[in-house]
Amino acid sequence: MFTLCRLLTGCATLTPGEPGVPAYSINGRSYLPLVSLCDLKAINWDYDTFARTVTLKKDSHQINLAVGSSIALVDGEPKDLKYPVDLYEGAVVVPAKFNYDVLTPFFKKPEYPPVITESSYPLKIKTIVIDPGHGGKDPGAIGVTGLREKDVCLDIGRRLETALKKYGFEVYLTRDNDRFIELKERAGLANRREADLFISIHANANMAHRVSGLEVYYVGLDVDDSRRALTSAEKADLKLENCVLAPQTLNLKATVWDLLYGQNRCESVELSRKICDYASRNLDIKISGIKGASYAVLKLTEMPAILVEVGYLSNSYEEKLLRKEFYRQQICEAIAGGLEGYCRDYRLSLEPGR
Repeated sequence: MFTLCRLLTGCATLTPGEPGVPAYSINGRSYLPLVSLCDLKAINWDYDTFARTVTLKKDSHQINLAVGSSIALVDGEPKDLKYPVDLYEGAVVVPAKFNYDVLTPFFKKPEYPPVITESSYPLKIKTIVIDPGHGGKDPGAIGVTGLREKDVCLDIGRRLETALKKYGFEVYLTRDNDRFIELKERAGLANRREADLFISIHANANMAHRVSGLEVYYVGLDVDDSRRALTSAEKADLKLENCVLAPQTLNLKATVWDLLYGQNRCESVELSRKICDYASRNLDIKISGIKGASYAVLKLTEMPAILVEVGYLSNSYEEKLLRKEFYRQQICEAIAGGLEGYCRDYRLSLEPGR
């Protein structure tokens, strides 16, 4: 019987890993316990103590690893992990690169939402404006290795546009290239398009590099709806010509706008919750939940509006994830999946007897 022994040399210190999984800095290299990763991602694994090999299986995928080797066989194809799989205190550990280069793409597939069509969701939600944050002279946050927020936002925004158009929505981007747009103009475009939803995409940063997570914001309760309503009543058309409330006085229009902004906030909160719920099941990062805010793009829009902070570029782990096309597509699918759930629940709430 082969007896497991500690093969690694040098000092090991605990470092921040992905949520729920400890990480170890061993001789300056980041390693993760394989069993913890498999438990997190529901991967079946088998370890041959004599041959010191590990087989991972889930769905149609299989990965073969060998202690002491930096080469993994992924569905029969060799993948260089740069650093070898090894043992630490009797447990198999793998380079962090193995997690985000191999395990995440192969074993953390998002649950793609069903196609949304107007027939299946006969709602008022038809037109959506997507707002990729920053752009041009405004790079936004810059990650620890130089990844720029404006580039991340534009890529995710374009992906989300493509996904939602396939679902049958009419979709517009506030910017489809690297150019600067004032915040007021972003909201103005959504208002002129008479959009039914406004989704702004951003990436976060914090001086404390350990801070991480996805957050979704709606217009906060500290925002004065009465003042917004009066401004809208003076400038925006409610199109109530055929309403029994006509003729329209300024006070009447302001009252209606006040009610609309209250309803918009409720719908924004519900959409934010759905996105966070979907993201928590499909993304390998912390979900910080929903929060109220007084961001200009939220205050100035005349429809339900949310702002999604997709992660912290100041956090090295999340910046690495956001560099990857696969992960940015996962973010896109999380937003689309939350929107699908929001639409489904809204449709059910309109059915007789509910």
